Amino acid sequence: MSGNFVRMMLKRMKELEGARLEALDGEIGRLRDFCFDDRTWAVRYVVVEVGLWPKERLIVISPAQGVKLTMSGRVQVALTKRQIRVSPSIDADKPVSLQFQAEYYEHSNWPAYRDRPCLWGPVPRRGPSGYRLSERSIASPHLEAGDPHLRSANEVSRYSIQALDHKIGHLEDFILDPEGWVVRYLVADIRSWFPGKRVLLPSLWISWISWPESKVYADLDRESIKHAPEYKPSARITREYETDLFGHYGREPYWAHDSNTPA
Repeated sequence: MSGNFVRMMLKRMKELEGARLEALDGEIGRLRDFCFDDRTWAVRYVVVEVGLWPKERLIVISPAQGVKLTMSGRVQVALTKRQIRVSPSIDADKPVSLQFQAEYYEHSNWPAYRDRPCLWGPVPRRGPSGYRLSERSIASPHLEAGDPHLRSANEVSRYSIQALDHKIGHLEDFILDPEGWVVRYLVADIRSWFPGKRVLLPSLWISWISWPESKVYADLDRESIKHAPEYKPSARITREYETDLFGHYGREPYWAHDSNTPA
């Protein structure tokens, strides 16, 4: 890292579950889930719970609307409590559809991400993952049955992991970069195969996620995953650790392609 740049710590998504949600005029609820795009790995929505039992509601808020994670682990959003309360709600048992997204962006008066040429800004050349976006990185506005690439972190965190040659472990958690609202890593629990070990899989090398199979396909072989540097949830992910990880896999790190991410 260079200069006086202070990088916010990468966070486990499960670590953030239950975090307090603070509107402009006070606390209003708690964070319950994340919805991410499994092609660009951008977090499209944070799912928050507002209200008290038995009238709790799950609503979604786009990070593009001023959602920030504080150093103390709270989630701040640049909306009032009233604006949040009247936001469209979602069904906890159903995926977020493109119809809902249209309703959400019409309600919030914010341009839908599928109508923009990139992830968050109006004309940036690279998305927060650090790689150029292709045409297939933009959801088609003609899809009506729902967005098959919009995933619930809580749902996918139970999926098994398929390497290029063998099945190896299961997905336990996600590692979020709160500065770009992008998933950097998947936490693979391989203790059933290799006792006592968890490893990180860079999201850029996940080929696809199969909803019918409840499986995540990684573009890495089993031996590479087996011998990757061990990940300990209690330890901070440092740039030194990340460098060792990418060195082990023999591929360029995400920050090598992103001029906005200091080395």
